[in-house]
Amino acid sequence: MVTFDSIRRDQDSPPSNGMRWLSRWLRRRLPTGIYARSLLIFILPMIILQAVVTVVFMERHWQMVTQRLSMATTRDIAAIIAIIETYPQDADYSAVTQIARQKLDLTISIEPGGELPPPREKPFFSILDGILSDEIREQINMPFWVDTLGNSSLVEIRVKLPDKVLRVFAKRSQTYASNTHIFILWMVGTSLVLIGIAVLFLRGQIRPILALAQAAESFGKGQRLENYSPRGADEVRRAGLAFILMRERIERQIEQRTAMLSGVSHDLRTVLTRFKLQLALVGENPDLVGLSEDVEDMQSMLEGYMAFARGEAEEDVGTLHLSDILDKVEQDFSLHGKSMTYSIDGDDEISVRPNAFARLVTNLASNARRYAQTLRVEAKHSAKWLTVIFDDDGPGIPVNAREDVFKPFFRLDEARNLDNSGTGLGLAIARDIARSHGGNVTLGDSPLGGLRATIRIPA
Repeated sequence: MVTFDSIRRDQDSPPSNGMRWLSRWLRRRLPTGIYARSLLIFILPMIILQAVVTVVFMERHWQMVTQRLSMATTRDIAAIIAIIETYPQDADYSAVTQIARQKLDLTISIEPGGELPPPREKPFFSILDGILSDEIREQINMPFWVDTLGNSSLVEIRVKLPDKVLRVFAKRSQTYASNTHIFILWMVGTSLVLIGIAVLFLRGQIRPILALAQAAESFGKGQRLENYSPRGADEVRRAGLAFILMRERIERQIEQRTAMLSGVSHDLRTVLTRFKLQLALVGENPDLVGLSEDVEDMQSMLEGYMAFARGEAEEDVGTLHLSDILDKVEQDFSLHGKSMTYSIDGDDEISVRPNAFARLVTNLASNARRYAQTLRVEAKHSAKWLTVIFDDDGPGIPVNAREDVFKPFFRLDEARNLDNSGTGLGLAIARDIARSHGGNVTLGDSPLGGLRATIRIPA
């Protein structure tokens, strides 16, 4: 019977831990993009296959062919030695030299009373040296010296006879399978061609996925790519078509909501206008002061709710100078007798929806002006993110309420509220604008003792 404890023990066992460690190590080392991973899936099996084929070829075919060629060459040399030792020769050995050159394709010379040179250093990797030396040792069984490195097209072999030294020059192709590089060249060349074709094919398959991701990211930021159309494989086309249909449904819902709220707003404004007109006709009456204030509050609440529900989605993206907004905020603080300073690190020009972003900044700054005496704004515009930090010395917001204040119509009884009208929509509107740009607004503790509000949106 399998129980939870047994499964847990199996998960905590060393092999499982080792596999998890290996999995984490591979995830950190391997590329994360689908393009690079697809190339690895295509290239790694090809490299492994070629390595196996090359090793098998070298160990079997190449070594076997080299051994047979070296064996045949060694037999020819043994035959020449037998002729020299068995039959009388001319003083210059011209007859046997001619036979070796014409019949065996070997160039020989005989040096009376010669000695073998000192042994040469063997190359690190040479099948020819080992196989040829073994064949000479087995068939001739005399002191010998072999040079396979001196002349790239010839192999020199010296054999010590009783009173002379036989020097033999053979073509490398007679003793060595020298055409192996052609196999390797064809194999590598074909692989490069296949890899090039795979790269072009994968780029064509990845490009529609990247276009879909860019369209989804732009839509999430409130932007719209008019020229996007599903392309690529059937699965990618279906995903792109599903995204387009989803985007159209969301846009229709937003349009319907905005149209409905606009109609409701128009009707309510008409009623409020009649109220205000009737109050104006009554004249100055202390008993109606509270009613007049209620009408104004209703007007403000209606405008705030409309702004929250409508948002700024219909505004196009443009350029805006951050210093222009902050200068206006600084002037507003000066008119109210309060202090405001700011600093900008990076490019002053930003790409946002101008009216919406200006409202976001002024909303947070107005909140600080209402509840604090000092405001310090620090803006940092990097290559990827735009961060604007508001630090004030006001009363702040309790930690347990910093997420609740972003809910529509949530109001604090004994703390600050971002909406001047007291409708509880200020922070909800601020976060809605930031998220429509692909970012967010967060709250924290300020070094000045009050509230820190941070705007962070993609640059």
